[in-house]
Amino acid sequence: MDLSRVAIVAGFVVLAAFALLLVVWSTQRGLLYFPDGRAVPLAATALPNAEDVAFVSEDGIRLRGWFVPARDASAAVLVFNGNAGNRSDRAPLAARLSREGLAVLLFDYRGYGGNPGSPTETGLLRDARAARAYLATRVDETRIAYFGESLGAAVAVALAVERAPLALVLRSPFTSVAEIGAHHYPYLPVHERLLQDTYRSIGHIGDVAAPLLVIAGERDEVVPPGFSRRLYDAAARPIRYVIVPGADHNDPDLFAGPTVVAETVRMIREAGGVRPP
Repeated sequence: MDLSRVAIVAGFVVLAAFALLLVVWSTQRGLLYFPDGRAVPLAATALPNAEDVAFVSEDGIRLRGWFVPARDASAAVLVFNGNAGNRSDRAPLAARLSREGLAVLLFDYRGYGGNPGSPTETGLLRDARAARAYLATRVDETRIAYFGESLGAAVAVALAVERAPLALVLRSPFTSVAEIGAHHYPYLPVHERLLQDTYRSIGHIGDVAAPLLVIAGERDEVVPPGFSRRLYDAAARPIRYVIVPGADHNDPDLFAGPTVVAETVRMIREAGGVRPP
């Protein structure tokens, strides 16, 4: 092969690589966020005594949520959703935590649950700050625990670095988008420098000054438990790592099953946030 042909082939390879990088860059958020366009019902239709609430993020996005009170609540749980669905999907979790004496705030990020805007890492953290600030108007802010699921676990970790919760409960957390992305898309050039949103919890969990509970599904195919274990092992205050036998990422047992609820209540009780029965 002569040098001119080599140059042409090399040029095509470079162009193809550039095109692939461009596709990855432009479509990556579509692989990360799955906003739910369904209408969200009124709070009271899903959870008796729950209230529809609204608050505004620091950049002016009006967000909606449900506040679920509990009789004689001694603490509250701020729930950080994963990357799909909306707050109505977390109603069973809120109902069970409320029965255990915990108030709960469910909310949707920008772009989810009928809220305006589009999700980004920076935007979701702003939404989390606004949700926490609202919840602090309803309960003692020193009695707020965080519960984050999957992508929401990364948002909860980021907020916990800024404002330590009473306790931090992470369900199916991952180490970073780059690492979990490389696991699922080994044929794509997944690298933090190519990502718009990194959610690098592994770099922040050591700065969280709150007791930590990690819950993982034994058969989780979206976030294999090894990722959750690595994050737990890197924490400054790891308390308990719990495996839910046989559970995959979106199984009911991981959304609001008895182990998830019991371990969450136990962690908050040990932190001093729930009065024993």
